Amino acid sequence: MNNVSHSSSSSSSVNSASDPNVGRSRSGDGSQTMAAEPSRRWRDVFWLGIFMIHLILVGGALAVLGLNRFKKSDRLNLDQYTKNYLENQKGFTEDYWPLYALAGGVGTVLGWTWLLFLGSQASHMMKIAVHILTTYLAVLSVLCFWMEQFFWGVAFAIGAGLLFLHVLAVIDRLPFTMLVLQAAVKMVWSLPEVMRVAYAFMLIMLLWMGIWSFGAAGVVALGIGDGGRWWLLVVLSVSLFWTGAVLCNTVHVIVSGMVFLVLSHGGREASSIPSKSLMKSLRYAVTTSFGSICYGSLFTAAIRSLRWKIRGVRSKIGNNECLLCCVDFLFHLVETLVRFFNKYAYVQIAVSGKSFNHSARDAWELFQSTGVEALIAYDCSGAVLLMGTLLGGLITGTCSGVWTWVKYRDRVAMVGSTAMLMGMILVGIAMVVVESAVTSIYICYAEDPLLIHRWDPEFFNQMSEMLHQRLQHRSARAREVLTHNRVDNHHTLETLPF
Repeated sequence: MNNVSHSSSSSSSVNSASDPNVGRSRSGDGSQTMAAEPSRRWRDVFWLGIFMIHLILVGGALAVLGLNRFKKSDRLNLDQYTKNYLENQKGFTEDYWPLYALAGGVGTVLGWTWLLFLGSQASHMMKIAVHILTTYLAVLSVLCFWMEQFFWGVAFAIGAGLLFLHVLAVIDRLPFTMLVLQAAVKMVWSLPEVMRVAYAFMLIMLLWMGIWSFGAAGVVALGIGDGGRWWLLVVLSVSLFWTGAVLCNTVHVIVSGMVFLVLSHGGREASSIPSKSLMKSLRYAVTTSFGSICYGSLFTAAIRSLRWKIRGVRSKIGNNECLLCCVDFLFHLVETLVRFFNKYAYVQIAVSGKSFNHSARDAWELFQSTGVEALIAYDCSGAVLLMGTLLGGLITGTCSGVWTWVKYRDRVAMVGSTAMLMGMILVGIAMVVVESAVTSIYICYAEDPLLIHRWDPEFFNQMSEMLHQRLQHRSARAREVLTHNRVDNHHTLETLPF
């Protein structure tokens, strides 16, 4: 562990020296103080412009689609452009808008409930999410088959099976995962101001969802065929996903900046913490670093999910060398992408204001140079939080879907699937508060393990012990592979004719 501490401290010194935006000085008692910081430059401005243009265009389209069927059939005469697909259906925006209003209300209540019970029941809630989600998916599958929604029945059945296999593959990692999540909850609960930020951003998301659902309800009410409606809903859902990811990651940057600051100064009560630090973190997140957040939000979630799946498959292959070779190729390809797109970049963005790719690369090099990447690979906290987000989305979609089944049975799949996305985003804004603390803890542990030791010595000892075990495990596996290759090469040489 001394070697790890030494290498991490050296890496931290190198990073600080190489980055002109960050200046740190250590006092004699080991506390960190932030030096005078120059004004930050705007980063990834191109993606900021793309996101804002996207919001304007989508907002206009939503208004047109919603108004076209609001209290009057084809108010804006849009059906003339789709006369080849016209089905002469009489539907109005106000018929379906309340169904989405229910989804927004349920998602908000679930998100606020999570934040409300974060300090006392968070551990139980996360365990329930892990164990209940598979059962809930199976029940939804049966319900969809009963409602003659065969596609969604098969999809939920496959999802339940894959999730069950994934939980079996990582069940031995859950104790350490819960340890890390409980430490993150402890940190977040000591910062009530970041909880208020999450509440505020959830309300902002809810306001945008009011506009989005108005347009989505207009799409569901359109007189075109199901194919046209589905394509429009897919486009609108991608837009909503990106917008929700941007707001979630904005909260991520704000909370990460506060957690890093608290850990750097030795605790929440430290007198050296600058005043109005939350407002400064908020200002940076929505101005100079907002372009980096928009850029990262477009790719990070997809790459992270793909990496989890490939890791799960790779750990269960066994001795099938052909399949292992193919999976290893995909694994190294995804690992290369992770080097430039990972959630730990948001901590670097909060602390130093660098561009997204620069921040992601620095964070990953820091983890690899200190060995902390072995801990991150073993930790499943992101997957556990994602399960909670999925469960919240499924509950939201079920509530809206059941009401839609009662009123408009031919629109269940459209309303239920989009309502599920709304619930996932609202619950995700609550979940990201804990994920931000997790990423900040790992960054601080990699930069200087003593920061974690000063904050929670017992947690530091548990992390250090697990890191030692994972490094030993990797060394043993490397020796096993090397020995196997040597035996194969020796056997090949013996069978070759002279």
